[in-house]
Amino acid sequence: MSKPLEEGRSLVERRLSFLRRQRGKQQHADQAPGQGNGPENRHGQPQTPVGQHLVKNWPVLDLGVQPDIAREDWSLRIDGIVENPVTLDWDSLLALPQVEDASDFHCVTTWSRLDNQWKGVRFLDLAAVVRPTEEARFILCTGSDADPMSQEVYTTNLPLVDALEEDVLLVHTWNGAALPREHGGPVRMITPKLYAWKGTKWINRITFLQEDQLGFWEKRGYSNSADPWRNDRYSS
Repeated sequence: MSKPLEEGRSLVERRLSFLRRQRGKQQHADQAPGQGNGPENRHGQPQTPVGQHLVKNWPVLDLGVQPDIAREDWSLRIDGIVENPVTLDWDSLLALPQVEDASDFHCVTTWSRLDNQWKGVRFLDLAAVVRPTEEARFILCTGSDADPMSQEVYTTNLPLVDALEEDVLLVHTWNGAALPREHGGPVRMITPKLYAWKGTKWINRITFLQEDQLGFWEKRGYSNSADPWRNDRYSS
């Protein structure tokens, strides 16, 4: 890891520590333990969240379109309230520290797929490159797909503290092979502690924000927080 990336990550990790403390205080006051079945996972939650059933396959869900993006044509813009906005191409992404991780995938439509093998880049390391300002509290992720009827592009929003979890990745490899087009290849985000719609497929932009901005499904009644272990599927 280069010195600038080490310094950037140190800054991000300090900010993450503060945000986690603040969120921890709220969770302790407001939330009951998570619900579900099975052995405890590495996050201290039941392996299968409440209302979910396990599948062996990987079902495909999308807006009705599946963009066909070649690796050499893919790019990712990271901007907003950051000190160093960048646009990464495929080679730039691969030049960042690559990690391999196994995590579970929970869809709001009630299925879960366990132990997926991923390879990609931690969001934490991307944040270290752009160095979000102290005012940054949220991100908005944009995909290359759009609703065929309204032409609204796909977006989803996350609190920055959730995005900075160690297992939130931008992945290009799944189970030892290139991430399939139908699942968001060449690059998508994964968010193992949240329902999977929070992980943008065909991702092409990440914007750091001071105020929250609802994404495509959040504007249509899906939960803003999307916690699988609290059956947090839809807004109240």
